[in-house]
Amino acid sequence: MIRILFVCHGNICRSTMAEFVMKDIVNKAGEADEFHIESAATHTDEIWNGMGSPVYPPARAKLREHGIGTDDNELGVSAKRARLSVKGDYDKYDYIIGMDSANIRDMNRIYGGDPDGKIYKMLDFTDRDGDVADPWYTGNFDATWRDVSEGCRGLFSHIKE
Repeated sequence: MIRILFVCHGNICRSTMAEFVMKDIVNKAGEADEFHIESAATHTDEIWNGMGSPVYPPARAKLREHGIGTDDNELGVSAKRARLSVKGDYDKYDYIIGMDSANIRDMNRIYGGDPDGKIYKMLDFTDRDGDVADPWYTGNFDATWRDVSEGCRGLFSHIKE
């Protein structure tokens, strides 16, 4: 089984979009049983008293616009709650994908480094460099969708090679 963890600051926009885009890709490829896919946060901004916030409504709407999170393709979107990434995640996952450079720094702090080379930036799996657009600040969920969907397709291709 291939285990993938997507990580961003709060785990309500970018990493959750990546989680469900990747679940959709492996589901449509008939390989859902071969993957375990989750997402997590580097900070507790969206976690209070042990309860995480749900997927941010505009992120959920963008997923739904692309057929993810609908009644016939739910994939767990309605149940998803933000969670904090912890040191033990490093040993649990094969690929740990951060959305931006700040996430990568935070992940290295949380995990105590990357001795096994498991940490990547999402756009490492595209032919573009940089960070996944953060819609929390820009409100541009189209750009985030483009970055996340290209990154997930690239990651899936990388894994299948």
